[in-house]
Amino acid sequence: MAKLSMPEDKNILVLRALSALGNVKPADQNTIAPKDFLSKASRTNAGRELPPYYLVYFLLHDLLGFKDLGRAEKVSWSLPIDYNGKAFVIEHRKFGLGVFAYDLERDESDAKEVSKAIQKAVKVAKPYYEWLASEAVSKSNLNVKNNCAELFGRYEYLLSLYDNTQKEAIARKDEVNIQEKKTEHGTFTTYEHPYFQLRKNANWLAMSVIEAFFSWTEHLFVHLAIVARGMSDGNSVANLAATDWQDKFAAALDISEQITKNYFDQLIFVRRQLRNFIAHGAFGKNGETFQFHSSVGAVPVIMPHQKGKNKFSLFGELSFNEAEVIHLLRDFTHFLWRSDVEPAMFYVMESHLPVILTKARDGSYARAMTSLDDMEMFVELLHYQFDQAADMDW
Repeated sequence: MAKLSMPEDKNILVLRALSALGNVKPADQNTIAPKDFLSKASRTNAGRELPPYYLVYFLLHDLLGFKDLGRAEKVSWSLPIDYNGKAFVIEHRKFGLGVFAYDLERDESDAKEVSKAIQKAVKVAKPYYEWLASEAVSKSNLNVKNNCAELFGRYEYLLSLYDNTQKEAIARKDEVNIQEKKTEHGTFTTYEHPYFQLRKNANWLAMSVIEAFFSWTEHLFVHLAIVARGMSDGNSVANLAATDWQDKFAAALDISEQITKNYFDQLIFVRRQLRNFIAHGAFGKNGETFQFHSSVGAVPVIMPHQKGKNKFSLFGELSFNEAEVIHLLRDFTHFLWRSDVEPAMFYVMESHLPVILTKARDGSYARAMTSLDDMEMFVELLHYQFDQAADMDW
């Protein structure tokens, strides 16, 4: 189906959605319902098969004009409907969306048909949802999901594995395991040095740490750009999310500051020269794995003199001075918590709240960025508001 241009094509979509709903209609004066229907209606099993609550509400209320009875205790919204003359109600309650009926034993089969009809109509209404989403982005009425803490947790977990493996390698550096094996040809003695395998394991883990670090910061910088720098336009945020790591860095942090610029220069070396090499199947982007034939044997296409001053360049095999890189990652992480974005770091790393573009647009984030105490108070207020909404305590 072609993408709709609202509201010009809305009437066409309304007719299609109503056709998909079949006998599901808004309740009216002719709908059969006991006087205590709303207070006694109970959740049906069939209602558990409904699509997400927002899709159902946008379909029935926003697109088709079904009446919403409004909020009640532990109820966010309530849409009374008619199915073959019988009353049902679609409600979003504290424990989820459902189809509610007066007599569960008698009405369950009809509730199942209601659920099926709504599922069908939701699929028909897909262009309407796409239009709603694009309108929300253009008007910047958006929340940006915050996965910063989870991504940082992955980075810290891998970092701890690296630390432990590295410590074990050092502790067992002089360990030698001697084994003798007798065969018909005599006795053979083997010497195993655990240190070498542990060092290799540590190097592999360091690569995973670097991958996790850049995954975390790619996500983090977009959130910092909103909270700390006031980016509030939905399209700009969407474009930033799709740009390269270095663009996200510059949007979140002030690279005109020399300390910040030094971190940027070093980290971009790591990303381009090391991470990109691994990410591209160990071929790199500039022929790092190719060797040409010569009178002295195979020679790397990119020779040492071409590597410049990048101290993080790869050396022949899949190895590098991971201690320097890991130290840089740790140091930069500590720097973020000491920099001018410290209040924003608290919000995105500690609050577990989404980033809200309307709060950037109305200056709420800017006011909270005055100090860490101000941000903590702002986060406490938002938590209260989110908890009230989640509990449906109106």
